[in-house]
Amino acid sequence: LLGLQVETESTLLQSHGSDWTRFYAPAPLGVVFPRTTEDVLQIVRIAREHNIALVPSGGRTGLSGGAVAKSGELVVSFDRMNQILDFNPTDRYVTVQPGVITATLQEFAEQQGYFYPVDFASSGSSQIGGNISTNAGGIKVLRYGLTRDWIAGLKVVTGTGELLELNKGLVKNATGYDLRHLMIGAEGTLGFIVEATIRLAARPRELNVILLAVPEMGAIMNLLAAFREKLQLTAYEFFSENALQHVLQHSGGRHPFHDSAPWYALLEFESLTETDTDQAMEVFEVCLEEGWCLDGVISASEAQRQELWSYRERISESITPHTPYKNDVAVRVSRVPEFLAAVDAEVNARYPDYEIVWFGHIGDGNLHLNILKPATLDTGVFKAECEKVSEYVLAIVEQYEGSVSAEHGVGLIKRDQLHFSRSPAELAFMRAIKQVFDPDNIMNPGKVIAMDNPL
Repeated sequence: LLGLQVETESTLLQSHGSDWTRFYAPAPLGVVFPRTTEDVLQIVRIAREHNIALVPSGGRTGLSGGAVAKSGELVVSFDRMNQILDFNPTDRYVTVQPGVITATLQEFAEQQGYFYPVDFASSGSSQIGGNISTNAGGIKVLRYGLTRDWIAGLKVVTGTGELLELNKGLVKNATGYDLRHLMIGAEGTLGFIVEATIRLAARPRELNVILLAVPEMGAIMNLLAAFREKLQLTAYEFFSENALQHVLQHSGGRHPFHDSAPWYALLEFESLTETDTDQAMEVFEVCLEEGWCLDGVISASEAQRQELWSYRERISESITPHTPYKNDVAVRVSRVPEFLAAVDAEVNARYPDYEIVWFGHIGDGNLHLNILKPATLDTGVFKAECEKVSEYVLAIVEQYEGSVSAEHGVGLIKRDQLHFSRSPAELAFMRAIKQVFDPDNIMNPGKVIAMDNPL
């Protein structure tokens, strides 16, 4: 590739041809490591000329198969496009290459006296380009929104081999279609992000965490309403007792309560005044009297805040060895309890022998349903069975007017289930948009939307 080495070492092909999805065997043609925008332009133009499929690769922490190369594609890894290019304190913007690790951007923002609020368990290894390409959400969406809300500008190399500079960091720009937002969440199917200008926020004041033991799901929503009325919540999470047990078995930690409960709610709030902690305790006492919670603990130090968060953030890594089949779904917040009950009943009725692990960002209506593979069951058989489960689950999602993928993206796993959330007209327009930006279908083909001209 005119000076760019295509790597074909088998270990590298395995590592860079897959993501955290465990259902596809990686089989890429090779891996190439661009360093500059010009390198990416060259790769795309050559790929288009020779009809070579390209798969973008970042931190490979995705959970929908969006970064999987299973059919002889060339993997374009952004590991070496990892520079912070510029910081403008007046605009409060930072410009980065796509391979910058999320935690690196968070640390840089803190060093400048600011805050990058998009955060999740994989922030230590995920890359900004992947975050943008999946419109990553995470634990602070309740207060700060999604990745989309922090992107002031993008540079993108399209499937036609053209470089687009989108929005250029403007706050106001009423000049027609904002193509920046087409690229955010497109999973590299329209073009590859080569540079991003990102907004930073003011640093929050002191953050406190409360972990609550909850007797039943409906009470979790009562707790949300009660605390949200009195405090500035930055996060509101939930998880089940068996999710907590997996974390404790995986990490060797201790149970946060003397007596276990079916559910747990974790809330984080910003102390804007000296009385906010007292206010939180008053709300807790009311919730205890109402029977909405059974027990609770509030962080008394930064170390304890991180410990309480670890019970939630370590769930994904603790269940990964069990080959979980993940459904990342969302409904309106008000409909969460009845929706979760309907899904739980459906799955348990049809597959009583499968372990179900629930957790998620319940403050914004995003639930993670994880079905764990029995140790003795073949992976292929398990995946096929879970796909049947998903048809029932996603029919309930459709009934509740929800999303089949709230933040994990579509990739390969959800592509053929998109019709549960998107109308036939929407799907037709999505294919038409794909055709405009990637007429030869070389940009992450087979992901998000099925095309009529697969490579």
